[in-house]
Amino acid sequence: MLRPRATHDLRLLSTALTCTPTATISWTYDIFGNSIAWADFAEASATLTIESRLELELYTTDWPVFQIAPSAHSYPFAYSDDERADLGAMLAPQYPDPDDRLKAWAEAFVAGPTTDTLSLLKDINASATGWIAYQARDDEGTQTPLESLKLGTGSCRDIALLMAEAVRHLGFGARIISGYLFVPPAEAGWSSTSGTTHAWLEIYLPGAGWISFDPTNRTMGGANLIPVACVRDISQAVPISGSFFGAATDLLGMEVSVTVSKISEG
Repeated sequence: MLRPRATHDLRLLSTALTCTPTATISWTYDIFGNSIAWADFAEASATLTIESRLELELYTTDWPVFQIAPSAHSYPFAYSDDERADLGAMLAPQYPDPDDRLKAWAEAFVAGPTTDTLSLLKDINASATGWIAYQARDDEGTQTPLESLKLGTGSCRDIALLMAEAVRHLGFGARIISGYLFVPPAEAGWSSTSGTTHAWLEIYLPGAGWISFDPTNRTMGGANLIPVACVRDISQAVPISGSFFGAATDLLGMEVSVTVSKISEG
């Protein structure tokens, strides 16, 4: 999962995927429409290098205007029967909440019997890192939402998962996005720095479609975000996975490096 998703806001200009040792690469799409590369190796090697080079254009703006359907301007609202059928599992919380702690945390943002839908989502997006302090974490896996609330710290994927599960408890359809983050040098105050993998979420609103929310950086919309994979659960977004033949002690370590840079105009 290394190839970005082409969208209205993102155009791929060139892509190159190479492996050492040489591999036969084939492409397919998974159930979510993510582009998947399969690599088959014909020879043994003491090391494995996978390099992905991309050139793309982003057309997103810092302050997008979303054309939300009038029926969804105020919360609560009802998705149509077709929307509910197609959103399916992305409407349902994926993690246990036996004492309704996460549900209560989400409902605390609802101002009254009716409230502005986008304002509600903006409040949750802006407040998540007030409860969960951002902390870079290279450990494998993702904290559950209840673990994040208990610990009070989390990585971008932990915070994105927390918000996705919270809004599902409120009846919204949500999906997790994995990709890259580009932060122009002049923009300070971001929790994650350019040159990292990043995770955020998208929430489906009738009329507007899927809207990006990045609770780690308290932003909305796709500016500076390069989506690679959209999934129901964060565990499904694994950039590189596979198997090998050898001894159990053969794997000695792994290094990951991501560089995101702006191409000079002119």
